[in-house]
Amino acid sequence: MVVLASGDPLCFGIGGRLVAEIGAEHLVIFPNISTLAGAFARIGEPWQEVALVSLHGREGTADLAAALTRARRVAVLTDAARSPAWVGAFLLRRGLGEARICVLERMGAADERQHWMRPEEAAAGSFAEPNLAVILQDLPPPEPLLGQPEAHFAHEAGLITKAEVRAVTLARLRPGPRQVLWDLGAGSGAVGLEASLLMPGGQVWAVEKHPGRAAQIRENRQRFGAWCLEVVEAELPDGLSGLPDPDRVFVGGGGAGLPEILSAAARRLRPRGRIVVNTVVLERVAAAAEALRAAGLAPQVVHVQISRSRPIPGGQRLEALNPVWILAGARDEEPDS
Repeated sequence: MVVLASGDPLCFGIGGRLVAEIGAEHLVIFPNISTLAGAFARIGEPWQEVALVSLHGREGTADLAAALTRARRVAVLTDAARSPAWVGAFLLRRGLGEARICVLERMGAADERQHWMRPEEAAAGSFAEPNLAVILQDLPPPEPLLGQPEAHFAHEAGLITKAEVRAVTLARLRPGPRQVLWDLGAGSGAVGLEASLLMPGGQVWAVEKHPGRAAQIRENRQRFGAWCLEVVEAELPDGLSGLPDPDRVFVGGGGAGLPEILSAAARRLRPRGRIVVNTVVLERVAAAAEALRAAGLAPQVVHVQISRSRPIPGGQRLEALNPVWILAGARDEEPDS
């Protein structure tokens, strides 16, 4: 039996399916130049560090957002629905209007063509199929760092989870690859942004009702190149209805509506999911614990008291930050020791 396939059949092609169905030991594969190799040869750009994303027949955007977060060069395999125009509009929504896109149409055909454009032009264009889009970000994404000082984030009057508390919160959240995280009452978005560094291929949904703070989250997303983070301006828990079910939920706000928010989040939580709540208000510790317990998530409470050194004449003194209670509840897991 001979199967003819264009390009490299093991690069988003039929080769992978044949290996799975028949077994590699029963196949001999003769690859040709892949679409990726052909495209970068045409534009004269090295591609050993390129992030390759296929949107062909796929609905999700998480892979594209994750690729843009980690790579300066991204190649996108498109289809009629997820076309270069769709890619351009996606980049504009994420604040990447200064990126450059090269669209390569009908490579190998007599009427093939390629041209560079900005996302705005791509979003308004139409393109011959099949095609490939290559995205070049003008600046490389920032180096991923955990524990960023509060001064590195845009935030409102100290409404930000402090770096040391962020570290404990992330340890209780335990984010992982390809997970979905809800950051509810996100404020500056600092927890969700740092969690995204530990979630390759994952999605972060930051929900914030205050327009000014939502704008700060978008600014912070831009600063750190965390394009896998989506900002939702909405009241809680109403704003949760259109989000994908979460593997991890962080609640840093919510006020008096905290129990209702936790109940709504727990109903959507995936198997082996975790919910973490931070609060500085003593009365909300008991309310949050009861809501988690009612949802079948046995809560564990950690009290965090941080003091930072401050210079004084002749030496240093310690200055205390507000104490924070961190509650964590897990589904289908043994309680932490």
